[in-house]
Amino acid sequence: MGKGKRKQKKRWKTAGLTFLMILLFFAIATLIVVNVFTVKKVKVTGNEHYPDEAMEDWLLDDEYCWNSLYVYFKYKFVEPREMPFVDSMEVFLKSPHTLEIKVYEKALLGRVYIDALGQNAYFDKDGFVVEMSSEVIEGVPVISGLEVEQIVLYEKLPIKGKNILKNLLSLTQMLKKYEQVPENIRYGGEGNFTLSYGEITVQIGQAQNLNEKVVRLSHIMPKLDGQKGVLHLESWTENTTDIAFEKAG
Repeated sequence: MGKGKRKQKKRWKTAGLTFLMILLFFAIATLIVVNVFTVKKVKVTGNEHYPDEAMEDWLLDDEYCWNSLYVYFKYKFVEPREMPFVDSMEVFLKSPHTLEIKVYEKALLGRVYIDALGQNAYFDKDGFVVEMSSEVIEGVPVISGLEVEQIVLYEKLPIKGKNILKNLLSLTQMLKKYEQVPENIRYGGEGNFTLSYGEITVQIGQAQNLNEKVVRLSHIMPKLDGQKGVLHLESWTENTTDIAFEKAG
């Protein structure tokens, strides 16, 4: 056998051995991926609106989602199906058997009920309608007394009247900040706002001194637990600091 043929045979032998090693590597890697990276535990965080099981069903939605590595890489490149009240989510691979789903829910400051549609238009801190649903979410106040034109999803609330939306957003943000979110916020004549907390009504008045009024409200409300009546904050100013509570008969 000539020297050239021996070299060629050696090259083919080396190439074949390399190919077999690559095949073996991929076979071992496949076995590890298939047998080790299996979903046994899913931890859901940041979720308040839906039960954890619903979030799992939402994301683990195809025949390969038993594999934790597959799920992790899937949502690196693929957006999940839209889900009401969910803005976005992230998936973390905490271990070969454990996934963490971090949910970012839409920030809802209030809702306007549309009688003609039988739906609620939920809006965010900027006044944009982020969700339309017949569902009533606890902890999100209903806003009444507004003159609203045709509401369109993902557009700003079309409220008639100068500065009404601006004042409403300021009020709802303050109430959320100080954990004093009511069941109802009613807009009345001359720009007055009224809050309802069960058997207690709070007259906020116009949009002046909103921060100071809500701060005082946060101190007073715990003292009114179990009572009925009207709390008057509408006349409060830095110079007129009297606050009256008118008990119901």
